[in-house]
Amino acid sequence: MPFDSSIAENITASLAEIPHPALPKGTSIYGGTKIFPDYQAQEGESYFTLVHGIAHESSVSFVAVLQATRALRKGFESALYFYGPGSINCLATRGFPTTGDSGFPGEQNINDALTTFIKEGGTVFCCRFGLGLHGGREEDLIEGVIPAHPLDVQDALIYYARKGAIINSTYMV
Repeated sequence: MPFDSSIAENITASLAEIPHPALPKGTSIYGGTKIFPDYQAQEGESYFTLVHGIAHESSVSFVAVLQATRALRKGFESALYFYGPGSINCLATRGFPTTGDSGFPGEQNINDALTTFIKEGGTVFCCRFGLGLHGGREEDLIEGVIPAHPLDVQDALIYYARKGAIINSTYMV
């Protein structure tokens, strides 16, 4: 749709004000100094993450899985516990138009990251109540995900707290 001449001139002027993009691809715009040491787990240390977020509603669930995986690779006994709406992150039946397909780029990021986490030795719990509340079926869980009773959420937290675990609790509002 052609614009009238005054709008077309304003578009041309707007585009000419600042080059787009101002920097070529690959230009570093942030420093690289890491502030803290790259800590590794000491004997017997644990890292426990609670996830109460829905895939693709925010990055909280995906980032939680990535952090738990990083902790695992640092030598921590690492576990994730999905509860509430977070439980649906554990479904192997996610996808479009068929299970496992990505209807948009990144749709299977969490599934792939959870599969990697489990294969590398991480533990994943999924609350049965949260699963059922959001229409998920236990038989549709990603292989290796452990279905858990709703009352286990609190007791798992107590268990890991008593072990002295680092506890990361993520929550999406």
